[in-house]
Amino acid sequence: MRISDGSTEVYGIMGWPVAHSLSPAIQNRAFRELGLNKVYVPFPAEDVEVALNGFRALNIRGVSVTIPHKQTVIPFLDSIDPVAARIGAVNTLVIKDGWIDGSNTDWQGANRALAEVVELAGTKVVLLGAGGSARALGFGLLEAGAEVVIASRTPARGLALAADLNCTWIPLAEVAGLQADVLVNATSVGMAPAPENTPVPAEILAGYRVVMDIVYSPLETRLLREAAGAGCRVVNGLAMLLYQGAAQFELWTGQPPPVEAMRQELDQCLKK
Repeated sequence: MRISDGSTEVYGIMGWPVAHSLSPAIQNRAFRELGLNKVYVPFPAEDVEVALNGFRALNIRGVSVTIPHKQTVIPFLDSIDPVAARIGAVNTLVIKDGWIDGSNTDWQGANRALAEVVELAGTKVVLLGAGGSARALGFGLLEAGAEVVIASRTPARGLALAADLNCTWIPLAEVAGLQADVLVNATSVGMAPAPENTPVPAEILAGYRVVMDIVYSPLETRLLREAAGAGCRVVNGLAMLLYQGAAQFELWTGQPPPVEAMRQELDQCLKK
């Protein structure tokens, strides 16, 4: 294990809660793999403005942003990448000389994960949720040529997202009557400490070829377990975590990420 010293650059992940995150494991493995004097730590943060001021004061160099801050962080940024601005959500902060720039790699991670099992162009996707993750995934799916239908419990947020993405919104209760190729859960439903929850009933899953859940704690959510039982190909949240994290690493370091080493670290974490 490398010992940190006075020149060690500090990175981390902010969210509430954040203790469950596997991002520290994979980013620290990537730093070690390339011999970089950097460390990545969790930042449990409820107050976004206070957290960002702390990052500036302590010369933190880069931060991942997770639930529930992907949208609320935007007003406190000094600049934002045009793609992240279009998405309306940020998952990555690059900090230099106190200047904080926001960007988004979630859409890249999700697209790459899904592309391993399905051709997205021309595919109809039902996207569950209307928060920051759903915004990023919806943008990415449309960029890849998919048709996207947003389904959420809250009409106001769902309609707003559908308007921003120029796609269709339906109430979550109406998903059962919809035909599509892919179902993606972009909500936290099913995440520990409530793994018994699922966003949709099991009986509708047989109508899909692929089901993806961005939740990775637990790795096999109830949604994925029931989808596999219905004959669907399933994609868990680790693939998206890996690929969005690899894109973040490149933003922070300017170097190609050691993706296979990061994947190995995820595998080791799951075996513990």
